Amino acid sequence: MNTLFDKIWDSHVVQHVEDGPDQLYIDRLYAHEVTSPQAFAGMRARGLKCFRPDHIYCMPDHNTPTHDQDKPIEDPVSKKQVDTLEQNCRDFGLTHFGMMHPNNGIIHVVGPEMGLSLPGMTIVCGDSHTSTHGAMGAVAFGIGTSEVEMVMASQCILQTKPKSMRISVEGELGKGVTAKDVALYLMSQLSTSGATGYFVEYAGSAVRSLSMEGRLTLCNLSIEMGARGGFIAPDEVTFAYLKGRPNAPQGEAWNQAVAAWSKLKSGDDAVFDKELSFNAADIEPMITYGTNPGMGIGITQSIPQPQNASDEKALRYMQFAGGEQMLGKQVDYVFLGACTNGRIEDFRAFASIVRGRHKAEHITAWLVPGSWRVLDQIKAEGLDRVLAEAGFEIRQPGCSACLAMNDDKIPAGKLAVSTSNRNFEGRQGPGSRTCLASPLVAAAAAVTGVITDPRTLMD
Repeated sequence: MNTLFDKIWDSHVVQHVEDGPDQLYIDRLYAHEVTSPQAFAGMRARGLKCFRPDHIYCMPDHNTPTHDQDKPIEDPVSKKQVDTLEQNCRDFGLTHFGMMHPNNGIIHVVGPEMGLSLPGMTIVCGDSHTSTHGAMGAVAFGIGTSEVEMVMASQCILQTKPKSMRISVEGELGKGVTAKDVALYLMSQLSTSGATGYFVEYAGSAVRSLSMEGRLTLCNLSIEMGARGGFIAPDEVTFAYLKGRPNAPQGEAWNQAVAAWSKLKSGDDAVFDKELSFNAADIEPMITYGTNPGMGIGITQSIPQPQNASDEKALRYMQFAGGEQMLGKQVDYVFLGACTNGRIEDFRAFASIVRGRHKAEHITAWLVPGSWRVLDQIKAEGLDRVLAEAGFEIRQPGCSACLAMNDDKIPAGKLAVSTSNRNFEGRQGPGSRTCLASPLVAAAAAVTGVITDPRTLMD
């Protein structure tokens, strides 16, 4: 019996090249302002039009400022990239959700919430965190700029089929343990290269218990284990999330779609190239201490002793030492947002910790929704008032401090607890130091001013 990955992949193969790649049909291409300009330039140079423009959705997110979006962008490089995307979409007749458009936001947040990412699809974008959309039960992966051009021109891509891996997490997640902690735990066990060459299916009772937002977070971080992508078989959680979304099937078409989607699962006798299993009870709230997402520990644990020169370099950069506790370390910045944790559930979690408390005086906090729809929901639920009373300000949607391609940069030497996906040297700004964590851990740091176990602040 084939795995679900086999079923989706094989049903999209247009042609198999002997001893070579597959020509794979792509259902959805997402494009943002950073990795698309050269693709559009290549299309122009060859006099090509987009083969299926109605399958392509574009929006700026990396360079968008998270304040004063109704005014011209001050940074000339960012402005040029954002303006160029708008012009390219106009020239090629593509759907464009520009700044201030009610459908704008981080592309990996907007796709699922708009019902553009659906079970059984193949989805690509010139962005490594395209794996996020796998939470919908889709085969989704990041591609290079030349491949973006290939999909624009043909709605197909040449791609070697990855191997399949199933990661099962069984049992019940403990108090204060979120999908982000599951992902950071898996990376700490597998390393950042442990899933290289594989497409990962997440399974097990702990994974099935996750909300849609949690599943999106887990799949988002698949790339940080080296995987080509990660996904979760669609189920009632998926269908409930998608029902009524703007681009999801409606009426009788919805019933037919759910009937088809319900068959998207790996068979009981499916054979994977690799299988791994973990116990949910072993996972506590996590935090990273080094300069890659795999350098993470449970928040009550001590930093491991360095095992090699790379570990020593990472600890030197982070100004930490082996054997030290992460608990109690002073924090300067807190960032809630990114395609990893910029959804409504993440803001609910953050608010649950800060409610009735106040931001630590020395903390600079950036709370950035992943889309305008998320911001609208924050306001509709009154979370904006809870956060304001605790001394926090909500910014406008965008990638923000995830990658320092806009104004939101962590200053050199400062320590940030961030809900984003990468903690490489300088990722959040030259010389910045980043500890990756869940919204609960970020909120606990924001109100105490130091790295804190959020369970001590939970009712």
